[in-house]
Amino acid sequence: MLLIPSIDLRGGRCVRLLKGDFAAETRYDLEPALLLQRYRGCGASWLHIVDLDGARDGLLANRSVIAALAEQSGIALQVGGGVRRRDVAADLLDLGVGRVVVGSAAVEAADEVSSWLAEFGPERVCLAFDVRHDAAGTPLLQTRGWRQATPLTLWNGVERYLAAGLRHVLCTDIERDGALTGPNVALYREAAARFPQIRWQASGGVADIANLHALAAAGAAAAISGKALLEDRLPMEELQPFLRDA
Repeated sequence: MLLIPSIDLRGGRCVRLLKGDFAAETRYDLEPALLLQRYRGCGASWLHIVDLDGARDGLLANRSVIAALAEQSGIALQVGGGVRRRDVAADLLDLGVGRVVVGSAAVEAADEVSSWLAEFGPERVCLAFDVRHDAAGTPLLQTRGWRQATPLTLWNGVERYLAAGLRHVLCTDIERDGALTGPNVALYREAAARFPQIRWQASGGVADIANLHALAAAGAAAAISGKALLEDRLPMEELQPFLRDA
């Protein structure tokens, strides 16, 4: 399993939100470029970038920062937040981004996004399915920066893209995001069992090395970590087995 460090951008700065709440923001006094260099120096081969302004407003608001990060060598970027139109996805890929992450549009415009998989290739498009669980424990999809509920289950969302060759899915358990309470291992175990052909990226709740081992055992192909890495909760000497390119 691959560990993918995450940088969340808001107004060009590195921040973290708690459970997707823009009113519960922690700002870090770290330049995005320096943070990229830090993670690259530790051996990370991929970096996950989220344009939080874009996720909320539907516009790629941190493009200049992302463009500067994409110029750095030795690490590949996957970028999401506001990727709701083909021209935005194409622009990011032209900037040198390795993979675009599509969230709201993947739920709301399945036919359109399926055409992006065909045009750009399944290795260059990752679908981001963000979930909250209902009273019965069913993972239901959320859109628009996690502010809008839908009746679609995670499983419905994936099934619509299988024929299009879907390869990468980033699934965030919103209630775990930024909370350092541990990931929802059962969710990713079920996801990997239902759709073993998908390379699942687990996001939300990673707090320690034991969490990474648990996600690997559950069948996740990658784990996203933002806050735990920013706050040095994951000892770098123990991370090396999870930083080799998959």
